[in-house]
Amino acid sequence: MPRTSPAPAAAPPSTPTHCPYCALQCGMNLRAAAGGDVVEVVERTDFPVNRGALCGKGRTAPAVLSSRVRLTEPLVRRPATGRLEPATWEEALVKIAEGLGRTQRGYGPDAVGVFGGGGLTNEKAYALGKFARVVLATSQIDYNGRFCMSSAAAAHQKAFGLDRGLPFPLEDIPRTGCVILVGSNLAETMPPALRYLTELKENGGTLIVVDPRRTRTAEQADLHLAPRPGTDLALALGLLHIVVSEGRTDESFVQDRTAGWDEARAAAMAHWPELVERITGVPVPQLRDAVRMFCDAPAGMVLTARGPEQQSKGTDTVGAWINLCLATGRAGRPLSGYGCLTGQGNGQGGREHGQKADQLPGYRKLTDPAAREHVAGVWGVDPDSLPGPGRSAYELLDALGGDIKSLLLMGSNPVVSAPRAAHIEERLRSLDFLAVADVVLSETAALADVVLPVTQWAEETGTTTNLEGRVLLRRKAVDPPPGVRTDLEVLHSLAALLGHEKGFPVDPEEVFAELRRASAGGPADYSGISYRRIAEEDGVFWPCPEGAPASSTAPTDSTAHAVPAAHAAPGDDHPGTPRLFLDRFATEDGRARFVPVTHRPAAEEPDAEYPVLLTTGRVVAQYQSGAQTRRVDELNAAAPGPFVELHPRLAQRLGVSEGDRLSVVSRRGRAVAPARITDSIRSDTVFMPFHWPGEGRANTLTNPALDPTSRMPEFKVCAVRIERAQD
Repeated sequence: MPRTSPAPAAAPPSTPTHCPYCALQCGMNLRAAAGGDVVEVVERTDFPVNRGALCGKGRTAPAVLSSRVRLTEPLVRRPATGRLEPATWEEALVKIAEGLGRTQRGYGPDAVGVFGGGGLTNEKAYALGKFARVVLATSQIDYNGRFCMSSAAAAHQKAFGLDRGLPFPLEDIPRTGCVILVGSNLAETMPPALRYLTELKENGGTLIVVDPRRTRTAEQADLHLAPRPGTDLALALGLLHIVVSEGRTDESFVQDRTAGWDEARAAAMAHWPELVERITGVPVPQLRDAVRMFCDAPAGMVLTARGPEQQSKGTDTVGAWINLCLATGRAGRPLSGYGCLTGQGNGQGGREHGQKADQLPGYRKLTDPAAREHVAGVWGVDPDSLPGPGRSAYELLDALGGDIKSLLLMGSNPVVSAPRAAHIEERLRSLDFLAVADVVLSETAALADVVLPVTQWAEETGTTTNLEGRVLLRRKAVDPPPGVRTDLEVLHSLAALLGHEKGFPVDPEEVFAELRRASAGGPADYSGISYRRIAEEDGVFWPCPEGAPASSTAPTDSTAHAVPAAHAAPGDDHPGTPRLFLDRFATEDGRARFVPVTHRPAAEEPDAEYPVLLTTGRVVAQYQSGAQTRRVDELNAAAPGPFVELHPRLAQRLGVSEGDRLSVVSRRGRAVAPARITDSIRSDTVFMPFHWPGEGRANTLTNPALDPTSRMPEFKVCAVRIERAQD
């Protein structure tokens, strides 16, 4: 009888989900390895954003699920030893409730602060905002997403009447004619997205990169503009000046679909090319080349990131780039527009649904009486009981130990990520009480009175909203270790201990159902989105009102003109809105607004004592404050620590060799790291990545000067001096 080979063993089932890191939210499959709790990442080619591609952070994300590197039991600081030691959940939760309640009773509700994170799911962000305003009755809530794209959000609101990171899907980028990428190093911050720029060039399009460093992304550009840090606003105004003087404005678009052009044009004309060259260091011929490439293309896009946004004039800077798009008719049309490359995994959804100091769910304004009434009705509370707007993120952190006596912090690490970080660390230490819920014992959690171990991406179900405005479903793939609870369970228990036994469910789908009702009719309307739809459609783009037809313009608050809804049969599904503004902008009259802006210097310019500019950023193998990625061996091997990048001419002037330990000194402190000498940076500028704590902490140096509109700190430029470090 002939032998037959045994059938190959069936592969273990895998769970489709999304990466826990940046705002691409790349699709991946997770599969439990045979015989244990080890999880492996399996390619997921059907998800359109990354089409199977993952960076090293995504591939190694399951490493942080290991009990070896993460928190698995509550910790309480014992008075006898002063150390964090294991405790029961009951003891830890009671201590938090007592600590927050004691502050409320002694100093009033606003003496309690809440600080959230851009990595929290929509459900957790929504529940945290509700907890702050209903249970704690405090106005003092904000989140680290304020440090991400708040300047772009403010500029979006001024110009378009609505803020969504990208008003078009990523798939449109390769099909446009020219992209101006400002202050973004996609090759290291969002590597799977670099393919869109590669495909753009393969299709005959052109790429202009604006960055003071010749990054891996800038090396792909047809034209690289390297302005002095802090001068992006002047650069954009100079380009608009050339557009006007060369007669390249789209007069019909300006007349038919915009308002305020005369004032914006007059402001731009004060920035003639030779003046802009003196301010920015970008030669006039390069300015003219950029205008030619952008305007000769059949369509074009401007994409900004943290470079121009993390400045004390970030809102005006983004506004100037938007003005360039509007003047040339590169907005509100297919394959054209302005977009912001959101950084954090759920930075978009985190502010849409209640973590931001001045916003209610659905991107509603906290000061709008109709918005307060709607959300209060969903929450079952009196609208007058809701507190008003509170402090922005840095201002909240700066007030710790003063007006704010106690803090509940979830999913953030400001000891590393906040500007003027040594000062913020001191403020955290001065609190009467600090409670932290996190996956790992971050540098901030290590200062807490109580630390709660919570689940992470692969251990829970929930939604996130990526940089396109695509609402996605992260599915639970594995069970968390014993002793670990979800953030929703934490908020449910704390609410009950503080007298609110109802209103804080632990089932994420139940929370999302309430979020849908709270967002209904708001600018960020999720009411037509369900877990079922997300799973079937690879995500749904907001706005997506329930039972309403498609529109390329978002519905708006009572503070703006409501877009009339066409008739839809009961139960009809709105398809979502991948592309905004094709018919009209989300303003009262449907017109985009030019905002007149003028260049002004950075809050801190070089002088004799601090003669060099510092700019900060990321490296490909680490993420944000590094609290999770620094616990992954493979990533640490690729990027083991901080460094100071400087030009050979500056190094020669200072007598510095490769690898020498340098002290970088600002008015706020000192950071020490080895020298990395390269001609890919301007000779008047040094660069440091910000992922590490300790003596190499870059944010010890950065300037907390705030944008007057967005309250974004000026991370991207400050004055420093360079010294040889003492051993």
